[in-house]
Amino acid sequence: MDVNQAIKHVMTAPVITVRPDDTMDKVQRIFDEEVLHHVPVVEEGGRVAGMISKSDYLRLLHGFTLFKARKSEDYNRAILRSLLAHEVMTRQVATLHPDDSLGVAAGYFRENRFHAIPVVDGDSNLVGIVTTYDLITHAYRDTGIAT
Repeated sequence: MDVNQAIKHVMTAPVITVRPDDTMDKVQRIFDEEVLHHVPVVEEGGRVAGMISKSDYLRLLHGFTLFKARKSEDYNRAILRSLLAHEVMTRQVATLHPDDSLGVAAGYFRENRFHAIPVVDGDSNLVGIVTTYDLITHAYRDTGIAT
């Protein structure tokens, strides 16, 4: 893997996002329907406001009732409809630029122990996302190892 290669060649774009005032039931649908583990929260113009990881979402669900009674499930759905993304999201999110190197991204991942970084343009608007999975897939793309 060329650690000097630009992130723009590895990042995922476009990105599935939510708005700060979207409800957590929308986030739940995204995690249920898509194969991803991070959903950036973006403001109207595309500026990154935060991030919701699947771990954040599962931690939230863990606080709900463990019983599978019909009333409990209705109650849990009502909570997800009432909670907003900005109430659950991680607010302080590191970002990278499309021309930053894979080495810079790898350094962020190693130092901070998170697994996804939004990629933003010069105006801080979301243009992509890079994940540890993207780096691993890129590193092993020509090795014959199945991904």
